[in-house]
Amino acid sequence: MSESPVRLSIFPLAGAILLPRAQLPLHIFEPRYQALVQDSMARDRRIAMIQPRGDGDRPELFDIGCIGKISEVEAMEDGRYNLILDGLSRFRLVRELDVATPFRQVEAVTAEFGDDDAVEPLSIAMRGGLIDESKKFAAALGYAVDWEAVETLDDETLVNMVSQVSPFDTVAKQALVEAATIDDRSELLIQFMQFFRMHQQAGGDDRATLQ
Repeated sequence: MSESPVRLSIFPLAGAILLPRAQLPLHIFEPRYQALVQDSMARDRRIAMIQPRGDGDRPELFDIGCIGKISEVEAMEDGRYNLILDGLSRFRLVRELDVATPFRQVEAVTAEFGDDDAVEPLSIAMRGGLIDESKKFAAALGYAVDWEAVETLDDETLVNMVSQVSPFDTVAKQALVEAATIDDRSELLIQFMQFFRMHQQAGGDDRATLQ
C-alpha cells in the first residue's frame, strides 16, 4: 500500500538543517513565520524545516527536509519567538499546496527514510576519524571546543551536532540531510572538513563552497 502524504507547514531556511533526534534553536522574527509558530502551537506543534534552492521571496525547494516538533518556546512582547525544534523524521516533498496562509505548506511522505529505526553505531575507526578531523577543522577556524565533553556524546548526537554547526554551503548541508545512515553522514563530514581546510590553506574565504 502506498503511503498517504501528510500536510506540513514549512520554514525554508538555507544553512539551518534539522535531523532526526537532533535539536535546532530558532529565532523567529518575520511576521509570516510568527504566524507559522502561532498556527503550529494551536495544532500539533510541528514545523517542517527545508532548505531553499535559491534566493527570493518564494524560492524553489530541495526535495528532502525534516519535520520538527516545538519542545520549548519563548514568546516575546513584540511578537518574536525563540524556540527549539526536536527533529522527528525526514520527509520527501510531494507537491506544494495553494494556500491562503502567509507561510508555505506542502504534502510530503516520510516512510522511505526509516527514521524511527534503531541507529547502527559508528565503527571505532570512523568515530576516531571524525573526531580527529573535527579537531583539525575547529583549529583551522579558531573555534574553542570542549573536547572532553564531545568525547562523551553518543555517535548519532556527535554526527548530527557537527553536521549542524559546521559552516558548509547549502549543497553540502543538503547532502548531510539526505545521507542514508549516520555512517554515510560521518564519511561526508570528514570529506567536507578536509575540503574546507584545503580550501582555506589555498587562500579561500571562510565559507567553502561545493557547488
